[in-house]
Amino acid sequence: MHPPGRRRPARRLWAAAVAALALPLAMVSTGTTAAHAAALQCSVDYKTNDWGSGFTADLTLTNRGTDAINGWTLTYSYSGNQKLTNGWNGTWSQSGQTVTVKNASYNATIAAGAAVSTGAQFTYSGTNTAPTSFAVNGTTCAGAHQPPVTVLTSPTAGATYTQGDAVPLAATAAAADDASITKVEFYDDTKLLGTDTSAPYTLSVSDLAAGSHSLLAKAYDSLGASAESTPVGITVASGPAVVASPTQLGVQQGKSGTYEVKLSTQPSSNVTVTTTRASGNSGLSVTGGATLTFTPSNWNTAQKVTVTADSSGTGAATFESTAPGHAKASVTVTELAASKAYDARFLDLYGKITNPANGYFSPEGIPYHSVETLIVEAPDHGHETTSEAYSYLLWLQAMYGKVTGDWSKFNGAWDLMEKYMIPTHADQPTNSFYNASKPATYAPELDTPNEYPAKLDTGVPVGSDPIAGELKSAYGTDDVYGMHWIQDVDNVYGYGNEPGKCEAGPTATGPSYINTFQRGPQESVWETVPQPTCDAFKYGGTNGYLDLFTGDSSYAKQWKFTDAPDADARAVQAAYWADVWAKQQGKGSAVSATVAKAAKMGDYLRYAMYDKYFKKIGNCTSPSSCPAGTGKDASHYLLSWYYAWGGALDTSAGWAWRIGSSHVHGGYQNPLAAYALSSYAALKPKSATGASDWAKSLQRQLEFYQWLQSSEGGIAGGATNSWQGRYATPPSGTPTFYGMYYDWQPVYHDPPSNQWFGFQAWSMERVAEYYQQTGNATAKAILDKWVKWALSKTTINPDGTYQIPSTLQWSGQPDTWNPSSPGSNSGLHVTVADYTNDVGVAAAYAKTLTYYAAKSGDAQAKSTAKALLDGMWDHYQDSLGIAVPETRSDYSRFGDAVYVPSGWSGKMPNGDAINSSSTFSSIRSFYKNDPAWSKIEAYLKGGAAPSFTYHRFWAQADIATAMGSYAELLE
Repeated sequence: MHPPGRRRPARRLWAAAVAALALPLAMVSTGTTAAHAAALQCSVDYKTNDWGSGFTADLTLTNRGTDAINGWTLTYSYSGNQKLTNGWNGTWSQSGQTVTVKNASYNATIAAGAAVSTGAQFTYSGTNTAPTSFAVNGTTCAGAHQPPVTVLTSPTAGATYTQGDAVPLAATAAAADDASITKVEFYDDTKLLGTDTSAPYTLSVSDLAAGSHSLLAKAYDSLGASAESTPVGITVASGPAVVASPTQLGVQQGKSGTYEVKLSTQPSSNVTVTTTRASGNSGLSVTGGATLTFTPSNWNTAQKVTVTADSSGTGAATFESTAPGHAKASVTVTELAASKAYDARFLDLYGKITNPANGYFSPEGIPYHSVETLIVEAPDHGHETTSEAYSYLLWLQAMYGKVTGDWSKFNGAWDLMEKYMIPTHADQPTNSFYNASKPATYAPELDTPNEYPAKLDTGVPVGSDPIAGELKSAYGTDDVYGMHWIQDVDNVYGYGNEPGKCEAGPTATGPSYINTFQRGPQESVWETVPQPTCDAFKYGGTNGYLDLFTGDSSYAKQWKFTDAPDADARAVQAAYWADVWAKQQGKGSAVSATVAKAAKMGDYLRYAMYDKYFKKIGNCTSPSSCPAGTGKDASHYLLSWYYAWGGALDTSAGWAWRIGSSHVHGGYQNPLAAYALSSYAALKPKSATGASDWAKSLQRQLEFYQWLQSSEGGIAGGATNSWQGRYATPPSGTPTFYGMYYDWQPVYHDPPSNQWFGFQAWSMERVAEYYQQTGNATAKAILDKWVKWALSKTTINPDGTYQIPSTLQWSGQPDTWNPSSPGSNSGLHVTVADYTNDVGVAAAYAKTLTYYAAKSGDAQAKSTAKALLDGMWDHYQDSLGIAVPETRSDYSRFGDAVYVPSGWSGKMPNGDAINSSSTFSSIRSFYKNDPAWSKIEAYLKGGAAPSFTYHRFWAQADIATAMGSYAELLE
């Protein structure tokens, strides 16, 4: 089981108008040989979160043997009066001091080298001594060697140095289990700077380039274990500079706040730093530290500047600290209402996120998926990014505009997205050849990767595209205005598909469009072959990467893009709030141009409402019998998993294609965006039928939630117009929604697409925002039931920490939808398999409760929202933001085979071979240079499952905006 809430969904690309050559599947032979079961070998990692009178215990059981463990019972004993309260991810029981955990049905098998996690809550008094021995199926487990603890003690986070000056690096390292530290390495991101083999562990570096740097230390011990420190972000200035920290500060009315000032380099004589309010809110003034003196001996010792807010008014001011011969430092101070402590939290976290030294952004200002580079989810590298991250940046900057009145950053975020994530005309050069009456050529979706390539079939009828003409009429272009879903920001793979440039190669700088996923619903991220969006046959095999996916008799060099509709809808959602908040401030004109672009994006987003091949919606049971659509009858009016478009690179070749998606997930719906695009004047699209389509979509989405709501309250998976992705006949008795078939795990199955509670929180938050804005009775009824269920599965611990649902399990199915008389869904059920303290999901959940409580007055929703926000703020902060450790047992899959047909061979841009022996890591050899790679190596060799503390951009933005939402509505 992979860690809950981490895997983001796969995006599909089906190049439906390419030509390809089908290659034979690899021949497989099997035989039987007498074998004897090897002795069971295991290890158990035991961790607690203790609040004095109780604790939660998290245990990771790893199979260290060569045979799978089929069914397990874990036993251990306490030495005190610890008493079991409840458990998850297994059946827990206690007899005296002995605790027994039996596997659940879904985690009974532990493959060789794999691990499962289980946990429970206990009460106790006195001493809480950890157990010293564990047994599985009666066999005592070896204790797992713990990696060393490493802390980078110098430089301090946020420090600024002058280029050419020495940057002093220092670290502490402590080994466990009687091991000793053998060496400490120091890194700048993934670049090794140097090594020290004896304590104190130090390194002086004088050649860092001007800009932002993410530094870390990595310790190795005598038993072969290693671990890296939390990254520390610093800035290297091109010349002497005044340094201020933090750069964002919130001060409540009638109170004072401080920030620190120092110099970046040692001066030859005394330097006077003067701080004044340069612009903005006159209700803020410097009341201490207006003039500070720094000497050659105390230049690096911070001194405080105090800013005081008057007793009325709100708004931001810019304070500048200047000194002769030094670059100035600027700090934005925002006066907040006296009650707005959560807005102050927003600004504090906003300052950490946007501080360039903390590593959330590329040099171009693009948000990375995470600060950390070694992370595998749907993005398979931390310095990739997604349209999701861009949409969260828009939301973050919209909230910043609400709190400060500064809308330039929101507009700048849209401009950044438009420049780097919305394909330009040069990226989609042959759209003018698109034939709306023949949008694409049919290719079936197949069940597993080894069934690919999927042959194109020109004999299957496809429908016509009813919106292409009106979009061109409205906007005067054939180009599609939507975000591509994934981007290799640092060009780690080396395709070099910069906007407007095709396969510029590994030496190209700046972001590169890429594609990944998906050959069937079973293709996990661990089984993917990344490929460029612009395939000019420079990399991959003879025909680039095309013949790994679709098959025909010839190939054409081509471009192709895939849109993630939930991200574009979130961008519209952010634009709606920006317009509402700006108008409340009398600044609507400041965002009007950007909001108009959001309306345009929403117009094109309607492609997500259509069947993949524009076939008629309802009761499709074979490719040939499912009739071609003739207009809007091909629209399900829901937000599907994707839409995609592409065409020939050769401008004289004369073809292009577009497809929708037949698969619809409950977690992707966004009724607030549908409401805005249909009813809110500033966001109504320009096209002839855009607003009316979104009005119908709003109603259809609410019905969809009603249809998918389980007896308990959770929202089930979704529906499809194309069973198995090839218009197959579904099992008899499968319920339908306007003729679309129920699918509890639409789109992907590894892991099941609706097991993550995050989809519940994300989607219900949008329903709650719509309800808060309109009071819609249907939305309220859905929320009433969902919130009651979610609250019943939420635990706020006595110390303020929390547990929320993580992995969900589904059984039964909904009633076939009858809009005039909806069924009760008494046979559709959800259970919570395990729990988490995930901060990003908790923030989205808290926002759901906040918007719901603000409109309904529900006291428990309000108090739980506050408890979740306070819990993460009080317990999970670090120098980069708010985060919690995660044990990643799924990282055992770094060695997973990647299916490549026998006889197919090619190369990645860096020379990594692609053939039938390829694995996830073999075509990503860059990972072996990552500072965290040794943790993976140790795990693959039988060590403990590695733990990481990730700072995902979307999660930090979700936490920050949750603070701002609570301040706006409930504080």
